[in-house]
Amino acid sequence: MSTELRVGVIGCGNISTAYFTLAPLFRGLKITACADMNMASAQAQAEKFGLKAMRADDLLAAGDIDAIVNLTIPAAHYPITKRILESGKHAYSEKPLVLTIEEGLDLRRIADAKGLKAGCAPDTFLGGAHQRARKAIDDGDIGTITSGTAHVMNFGMEHWHPNPDFFYAPGGGPVLDLGPYYVSNLINLIGPVKRVGALTATPQKARTIANGARLGETVPVLTPTTVHGLLEFHSGAVVTLTASWDVFAHRHANMELYGSEGSIYVPDPNFFGGSVLASKRNGPAEELPAWDHPLGIPNQEHPQGKMANYRTAGLADMAIAIAEGRDIRCSLERTLHGVDVMTSLLKSGETGEFITLQTNCTQPAYLGPDEARALLR
Repeated sequence: MSTELRVGVIGCGNISTAYFTLAPLFRGLKITACADMNMASAQAQAEKFGLKAMRADDLLAAGDIDAIVNLTIPAAHYPITKRILESGKHAYSEKPLVLTIEEGLDLRRIADAKGLKAGCAPDTFLGGAHQRARKAIDDGDIGTITSGTAHVMNFGMEHWHPNPDFFYAPGGGPVLDLGPYYVSNLINLIGPVKRVGALTATPQKARTIANGARLGETVPVLTPTTVHGLLEFHSGAVVTLTASWDVFAHRHANMELYGSEGSIYVPDPNFFGGSVLASKRNGPAEELPAWDHPLGIPNQEHPQGKMANYRTAGLADMAIAIAEGRDIRCSLERTLHGVDVMTSLLKSGETGEFITLQTNCTQPAYLGPDEARALLR
């Protein structure tokens, strides 16, 4: 293997542009090839980003590729990642890694047997804002975390995505699509979850596409679109998580954590940056002092204004971790635990019972400003 991880990508949909655009910012890896079931999509991205367009089978067999990123639809994440590992290559997947615990355990078995590594998005918890919150919690600024709330709610993906079918199929829904950002950040900030309970609902049985070539076409809804969850952590903290695609407006904060000495207010875990506020006992909420974390610097324009986007940071951390022989922050173990949380929430919604999780994990290592700079070129 070369000093840089030579990376291929399977799946050239919307999210691939973020990977192709941002990967050059990071050390330890170089994306050289891409594949898609639609060869025209692969060729278009290859031409735009100076890559080699290949068929997936050829990419899997390529001797000059060390790792493959899986950017296919959720239902294909497990079979494609399994093929990547079976081909003798490291794997990194978009979220969710798998749709069942059994699938995740199978991937772990293959990776261990072949001496390979597997990682998975989201990596937004590595962002400057969330690591600033992590430092404040680790330093005891608000005491011991005892409880909290997290909310991710909007009115659905069919309003902006031209092909939203997979969002409403099994493996989609707000918990498995947007929940990973919130669950991974809670694991980053608090640690692993012990058990969960939830109420779920599917108010609309079909959605109407509001843009693109399929404007006006309806999509069946085959998964819950509102989930009210309760998470009990091994630390003893209890957190409410609400995820919904049935809400047009609300006033809930993205994430608030309450400690024995104060509270901390964390920005949207779907992004790397933002302001972190904290309060001490009866004191006012104040923004934490600024710091020079490179993964919190705004670098892209969004409808909300300029925001920080450093997707592929997790892939870069995996590449460097492989070279250094250390733990991967976006590891299979933590990702699988997150899947356990999310699928157990859905199961609880079906059964009406609290679910004790099958998996456990450690908190990822803190990524301070110096460690973050070490990921960048």
